[in-house]
Amino acid sequence: MTPIHHINYRNEHNEVYCCLRNKVVELDDRQKSDFCSGCQMFAGFAGGKGVECEWEDMRDVPNPMRVTDPMKEFMSNQIRKIELDDPAVLAHGN
Repeated sequence: MTPIHHINYRNEHNEVYCCLRNKVVELDDRQKSDFCSGCQMFAGFAGGKGVECEWEDMRDVPNPMRVTDPMKEFMSNQIRKIELDDPAVLAHGN
């Protein structure tokens, strides 16, 4: 799977969606130093307008993915698609 480049723009409250923490966070100095700086998904600070991350997104999204509403992005990431490979498991409920 190809990593998707996410550009998470800050909202009017200086908040972005953080995939690492799986929540909406304030993009302040603490977030940048304690989480962004050590995150393997970190890909930049969007020219001072937010944060950029790269990760294998299971959703059908464009690349790059531009995020302007962090809460909407959070909610979208809570939906999981489960695929079962073995039809027998479905038939027996195991």
